[in-house]
Amino acid sequence: MKYFQCDFVFRSENRKSKTCTAFDKLRPRACRGEPRRRTCGERRRTIQNLQPEADPPQAEKWLRLSVIAFVLVLTGAVAEAQQPAKVPRIGYLSAASPSTNPARRETFRQGLRELGYVEGKNIVIEWRSAEGKLDRLPALAAELVRLKVDVIVTSASRETRAVKEATNTIPIVMTNEGDPVGTGFVASLARPGGNITGLSTLAPELSGKRLELLKEIVPKLSRLAVVGSSTSPGNAHTLREVELAAGAFGVKLQYLDVLSPKDIETAFRAAGKELADAVLMLSSSVLTSQRTHVIELAVKNQLPASYPRPEFVEAGGLMTYGPSTTDLHRRAATYVDKILKGAKPADLPVEQPKKFEFIINLKAAKQIGLTIPPNVLARADKVIK
Repeated sequence: MKYFQCDFVFRSENRKSKTCTAFDKLRPRACRGEPRRRTCGERRRTIQNLQPEADPPQAEKWLRLSVIAFVLVLTGAVAEAQQPAKVPRIGYLSAASPSTNPARRETFRQGLRELGYVEGKNIVIEWRSAEGKLDRLPALAAELVRLKVDVIVTSASRETRAVKEATNTIPIVMTNEGDPVGTGFVASLARPGGNITGLSTLAPELSGKRLELLKEIVPKLSRLAVVGSSTSPGNAHTLREVELAAGAFGVKLQYLDVLSPKDIETAFRAAGKELADAVLMLSSSVLTSQRTHVIELAVKNQLPASYPRPEFVEAGGLMTYGPSTTDLHRRAATYVDKILKGAKPADLPVEQPKKFEFIINLKAAKQIGLTIPPNVLARADKVIK
């Protein structure tokens, strides 16, 4: 601690007198009239000059505090930057085995990559499959909910139903729904409401186009067996469209309901009894899971058949016309991206198909002795030989 050395100066009351008082002897020079070296504030000096040196100026205090605060903020920012960013987690639920529809999964991944998401790097996909056992769907849906995924993508109606019953908060993206309004998944296509949105296969002209192509391939078509599952979502809506198209073409319909695998052979026997000229397969999880058996029975009964999905034709079926399911899966990635960025499913309109595929299997046509007209082949998007 430092102290100032302080000099006291006393002046005589009689400035004209040169006689020094006793106190003046402390400062002989003053008595002798010599000039003083100190010229400022003698009268202001007090005993305070004996106190310790004053604290640093207020500005210096604030400077020190500001530096400390800056260092603390910088340290916190660096620590926060070093923490790993949250990686989004997506759930994907399918009733079918992964080997059944590998193209769908791959195009979904492709759609995510186009938006900057790479599985295993900046996004995690929890794949769940019921392996064809539909009774497993509720448990798998509940498992995805327990994992607290950010979004759940469903491959068909039954999967959407299972997830809808498991959660009303986690966003759900449909990739392949025939009638989302009719099934109660959304309030309307434009304003879905709730936690479900996505893509629909709903296309008013679809049934008429499928029947038109069958009529071109089988010019004498007059009796058509329609095989579907009355319990499948959207089945009633599709059947009404087929009935309208059949009336326009003058074709008589025979509807055959398939609720389980054992009903498939029964349906084909009934079609044979009614002398059906061809078969139109509607979308059904039962038929899809048993498509190899369905195709074998169509060949055995020498019946030209139009199928709802490319997987049937790739497995040996004759033909398919419908929305591109791979394109729908690619577009589903866009919904996932928007939701991860904060969009609400209730505000994202349900979109309809933009791309349709017409695929013909010439090997299957040969098996039943059918010749495909050249003008029909020319319109096919893909021909399997």
